[in-house]
Parts: sequence; C-alpha cells; structure tokens
Amino acid sequence: MKLLHAADLHVDSPLRGLSRYEGAPAEQLRDATRRALENLVDLAVAEEVTAVLLAGDVYDGDWPDYNTGLFFTRQMARLREADIPVYLIAGNHDAQNSMTKTLSLPDNVHSFRTDRPDTVVDEARGLAVHGQGFARYDITDNLAVHYPSPVPDLFNVGLLHTALNGREGHHHYAPCSIGDLVDRGYQYWALGHVHRRRVEHDSDVKVVFPGNIQGRHARETGPKGCTLVTVDDRHAVADLRHHDLDSTARWHEARVDMAGARDLDDACVLVAEQLAKEVDAATAPGRVHAVRVVAEGPTDAHHALHRDQERFLNEVRSLASQRGDVWIEKVRVKTAPPEEGPSAAQLAGLLGDLRRVGDLLSADPERLKQLVGSSGLLGKLPSGVGARLQRPDEQSRLAVEAVELLAAELEGRR
Repeated sequence: MKLLHAADLHVDSPLRGLSRYEGAPAEQLRDATRRALENLVDLAVAEEVTAVLLAGDVYDGDWPDYNTGLFFTRQMARLREADIPVYLIAGNHDAQNSMTKTLSLPDNVHSFRTDRPDTVVDEARGLAVHGQGFARYDITDNLAVHYPSPVPDLFNVGLLHTALNGREGHHHYAPCSIGDLVDRGYQYWALGHVHRRRVEHDSDVKVVFPGNIQGRHARETGPKGCTLVTVDDRHAVADLRHHDLDSTARWHEARVDMAGARDLDDACVLVAEQLAKEVDAATAPGRVHAVRVVAEGPTDAHHALHRDQERFLNEVRSLASQRGDVWIEKVRVKTAPPEEGPSAAQLAGLLGDLRRVGDLLSADPERLKQLVGSSGLLGKLPSGVGARLQRPDEQSRLAVEAVELLAAELEGRR
C-alpha cells in the first residue's frame, strides 16, 4: 500500500514580498501553487498510490472567484480517472464558515465532517481513515481525543490539522500532545498546519507534518512537497519519503559573512559566491529561486554598505538577473564596523613588556613571593597545592610558564 500525504496547499495563494524590477521573472511565479498541485497529482498517478491524504488548508481562504475551485476540482477528477480516492479535511484557512463559495467535488473525494470525527472504511484497500475538519478558523479544542477507536485488521490513518502543543510561527489551533495521538492506536497520523516537514514521532506510530507544497514567502525556505508513505503487509509503515513539488519557485535565505570585504565591490563578490552555493544545488529546469540576502558581520565595508544601500541592492539584483533564475526578494544589511584590536606595533610592545616582567620576577624570588602572597591565591587552593606554591623554586617555575603562555597568546594575534 502507498499513501500520498500532503497539506497546506493554499491553492492560488500569491507569493508575497517580491518586488517587481527590470529582469525579475514575475510571470514564472504567478501560478506556483497550481503547478505544485499538478505535480502532486502527477506523482500520485505515477506511483499508483492507494489514496491521497490532504490534511487541511487546501485553499488560502475564500475564493476571489470560482476559478480556484474549478482548478482544484479538475485535479481531483484526474485522480478519479486513475481510481485514486482522496480524503481531505478543512483547516483554519478553509474552515467551513470561511467559505462563501463552494463547488461539488468528484465522487472519489471524501470531505470529513466538521461537527464531529468521522471514519471512512475501505476494506478492499485495507484502509481506515479518521478525520474531522474545522467548522471555524479558531478551533482551540483538542479534537484528537475524540477520534474513534482503530478499525481492526486495517491500516488506520488519523487526519488532523493542528500545531500539536505549539509551533513557532503557527497559531495554536486544535492543540494536542503526541501522547494523545499515540493513544488512539492508529499506525499513521497525517497532520497539517505546520509548513515545515517534520517527523514528530517515529516508532510503530508515525506522526508526520509533510510541510506545505509550495513556499510562499521568505519564512518558508527550502524544498517543499509531500510525503510518500509505504505500508507493508503487516500494516506497518515501511518507508517515509519526501518528494519535492515546488518546481516553479523555491525560497532561500543567503546569509553572507562580509568579514573579507574591504568595499562595496568586494561585498558583491561575496554575495555572488553565496548565491551560487545556495541556488546551484537546488537548480532545476524552470525553477525560480526567490532569495533574501542578509549581509552580516564586522567588515571594513560596513560604512560603504550602509551609505549606499540602494546601489548595493541593485548590484545584487544585477547579479541575480545575470543568472536568470534568481529573484531577489530583499537585501538586508546587518553589518558592523570591524572589531578594533591592538595594532601589530602595540602587540610587539606588550610582548616585550611581558618578557621583561618575567625576567624581573625570575631574578627576584622575594618579590615573586610577595606577589603570590598578596594575590590571596594560596588560601583558595587545597592545602597540598598551597604548600607547594610557597616554595621559591615552584613559584619561579610557574611564573616562567605563565609568561610563556601569555606570550604565545600574544604571538598568535600578531
């Protein structure tokens, strides 16, 4: 058995924060969420999956017009043509009371109730799916504890839109614990709401967030897609595999250490190198990379970067346009003036003074004895160690070692 688990499709949600400028690949990004959904359906058909699980937020809110619903309906019909059932729940973005427009879905799609948990049993496929959608966007009740008992001799899936006990950047909707989920006795929990892929529990019970299928802004970086779940004949999960779906656009944050830059031109060279590192590994035909550049760290170029941020921004945009597949979302300058330490001449002087002090102490045991006594060190040490430190030869040896250690530290900074 193979199941394809996805969530947070946010169909027709715009990609946010991207400024239009000459050479920016705007047209390629317009339908990014639609292309990701098409890729999901393509993958389901190619893998001949048993079912598709959609764990909430199919939509990004009420449709501006019916075209969003028509597009989704067509993709579900493609799955029906391949004899693939779909199980979906409403999340906080497409909660029942948020949607003023609706369309009938193909008969291979089961939308779970929003007033109580429901179970769909498909004995022919060996599958039982349990779920409950959001009746309103701000569900704060623990829905999971009311889910039904597992159906014996079938693979049981729990479909739930939740942030568990809370996740940074996500509202605390339908809160529950891992223990609440494990206690239901299902083999797999198909979760939605958190936009980063995470396997929250990896034992005989799998609890998985697949992440969203398409990054939409600078806080949603990295590969986005779905999870392919392979189930063995004993109704145990044999494999969990992430599949990228974001063929149109991917978000990155390129943090650039400016320590080696002397001026703005040097800074641009460092940015170009980091852009290549960030983007080259994720390059795919037709994919645009939306990048936020953060120039940071102490640097000699600090004042030049802050003085001429407009030129720096457009130099970075120019670098991106020369590649053709990079759109600069934003350039942030978070540099600082270079750290000021002692000059080479000052270090040489300190080193000379240190060696002279060491020579004086070695030649004057009485002064060294007074220095050790006035430090209060002897009273803080174990009696055996303190007694040894009162011997002039031991004091002289340690003084020489201390001077050599400090001298080595200063030599390392020259």
